[in-house]
Amino acid sequence: MMSTSSSSVHAPITIRASRGRSLVATEVFDTYWRFAAKRQHLFMQRVAGLPPPWTDDSVLAQHRFTNAYRASDRVSQYLIRNVIYRGHGSAEEVFFRTLLFKFFNRIETWETLEASLGELTWRAFDVERYARVLDALMADGSRVYSGAYIMPSPALGAERKHRNHLLLLQHMMTDGAAKKVFRARSLREVFEVVRSYPSLGDFLAFQFTIDLNYSDVIDFSEMDFVVAGPGARDGMMKCFSDTAGLDHSDIIRLVTEQAEQHFDRLGLEFHSLWGRPLQLIDCQNLFCEVDKYSRVTHPNATGASGRTRIKQKFTPNAAPAPQWYPPKWRIKVSAGAGL
Repeated sequence: MMSTSSSSVHAPITIRASRGRSLVATEVFDTYWRFAAKRQHLFMQRVAGLPPPWTDDSVLAQHRFTNAYRASDRVSQYLIRNVIYRGHGSAEEVFFRTLLFKFFNRIETWETLEASLGELTWRAFDVERYARVLDALMADGSRVYSGAYIMPSPALGAERKHRNHLLLLQHMMTDGAAKKVFRARSLREVFEVVRSYPSLGDFLAFQFTIDLNYSDVIDFSEMDFVVAGPGARDGMMKCFSDTAGLDHSDIIRLVTEQAEQHFDRLGLEFHSLWGRPLQLIDCQNLFCEVDKYSRVTHPNATGASGRTRIKQKFTPNAAPAPQWYPPKWRIKVSAGAGL
C-alpha cells in the first residue's frame, strides 16, 4: 500500500540541480508525488476491472484528472488505437488523420465524420464536404471541439472556426508539413515544423508533436524535449518557492529524472506503465494536474491563474479500461499486475 501520511509542518526541500544550483520546494511538491502515485494506482485498479471506489482520496474520487501517463488518457488511447494505427495508407495519411483528429480532439466528432464520409483520407479530402458535416453537428446543438484546451481559430477567411481549421489542415498538407516532419532529426525539429503554422502556439504545437510521435512514422524519445503549458507553469509556481533561475523545461527534466528518488523519499509505491517510467510529457501534465488538485488540498498556494475551484466532476465508469500503446514501446499490458 502507498503511504498517504504527511506532516503538518513542512520543512523546505532542497533539490540539487546542475552547476551548483538548488531549487527550494514547497509542501505542494510532496503533494505532486503523492498525487502521481494515487492517480496511477486508481488507473491500475480500473484496468484490472476492480469495482469502484478506486481511491480513498476524496478529491480524486469527486473530480476528473488526467492520468499520470498521458498516453493512458481516454482520448489518447482512442487516437492511438482507432486513428493512428487503424487506418491504411502512407505515412502522409497517418499525419493527415492525426492532425484531423487533434484539431477537434473529440471522439464523437471523428466518429461522426467517419459515419458520414467513410474512411477519412487526405487522398479524398474535401474541405466543403467535411465542413458540411460539422455544420450539421453544430446545427443539432452538438459540440465539435473538446473542452480539454482552447483551440484558437486560424484567420484563413472562413466565418466559422471549424472551417478555418479544415483550411489550415489543407494548407499544412499542400505545404508539405508531413514530409518536413518525416525529415526531422529530433522531437524539437518536429515541434518547430508544427509551430510554424498559423494559430499553433507553443502549447498546441508540442501536444501535436507528442501525438505524431505515437505513430511509427517518426520515433523519438519522449525524454528528448518538452514545452510547459500554462497549467504546468502554475503548478511549478506552487511547487517551488525558488527555482534557482531554471527555465520551465529544465525544471520538468530535473523532476522527471529524479522521480524514483522522490517516490522513495516519501515512501510511495508507484506503479509504472508496465515498466515504462514517467517521461517529460507525463511530468509536464502532472504539474498541470497538481495545480488543479492543490486548489482544494492547498488553498493558500497560489498560481498565476488565480483559480480556486476544480470544474470537472468525475463520474465512475465500472467498465474495465483496456489499454493499447504504440507497439514500438513494447509494453506488455498485464491487468492487475503489482496491485
